[in-house]
Amino acid sequence: MYQCSSTISRKLTVLKNNLGRSSVKRQVHFACIVIIGMCALAEAHDIVTTPVTWDREISRIFYSRCVACHREGSRAFSLMQYQETFPWRTAIKEEVLERRMPPWGAVKGFGDFRNDQALTPEELELLTSWSQGGSPEGEEKDFPAKDKLNEMMKESAWFDAEAKASHSARQPGAIAVKGDFKLVKTFNLDGLLAKSVPPGSYQIIAELPDGRIEPLVWLDDYKEQFGHPFLYRAPLELPAGTVISGIPPGATIFLLPEEKK
Repeated sequence: MYQCSSTISRKLTVLKNNLGRSSVKRQVHFACIVIIGMCALAEAHDIVTTPVTWDREISRIFYSRCVACHREGSRAFSLMQYQETFPWRTAIKEEVLERRMPPWGAVKGFGDFRNDQALTPEELELLTSWSQGGSPEGEEKDFPAKDKLNEMMKESAWFDAEAKASHSARQPGAIAVKGDFKLVKTFNLDGLLAKSVPPGSYQIIAELPDGRIEPLVWLDDYKEQFGHPFLYRAPLELPAGTVISGIPPGATIFLLPEEKK
């Protein structure tokens, strides 16, 4: 703080020597506010209380969860570089803690999906620590290689999502379902693709012939622009007579079959 105080004194002296008497008071007051604010920001930026860095941990999270949409030439502001991400650090933390981002569009834990894009508890802890602990950049040697970053981005559910969704809906054996639907033969369900879902929260389930209930997906604040298949960690074998229910009016759910290898 001593250095900032000295800076303020020097700036005010120069200001008094170059301004007319009538405007000195007003200009000096403004200069004090600006300079003190700059010093405070500089000091706050220097206080680092976390070992978590952009180069080592946070970049990997962002490239695997965010950069498919948050990149140059895409639908949202870029988060590819530290300098681009730093101003958004607090807003990002709030969005992910509220589960608004990444926009998975479903309630976590209702169905087990291999392409689940929601941040894990460990990732949330890392991001929170980084955001609140000074958000350090780290060391360049810890930053992943470009080909590794591209690989992370392409594995995201939203990378080329429109083409993936179109392919899923057209794959052989896919069934387009509106309203309640009863299977007439056994179906190995690999995943679901939702289309034209109205705003709201909808639990889609499968009621098996023996009375057991299999949770399929709980759509919640699902947005078409972030559309993607929900792919199960392991295919679900649904016997003939299974009833699919919970699909909202106007929506179409594609039942995606297990691909033959």
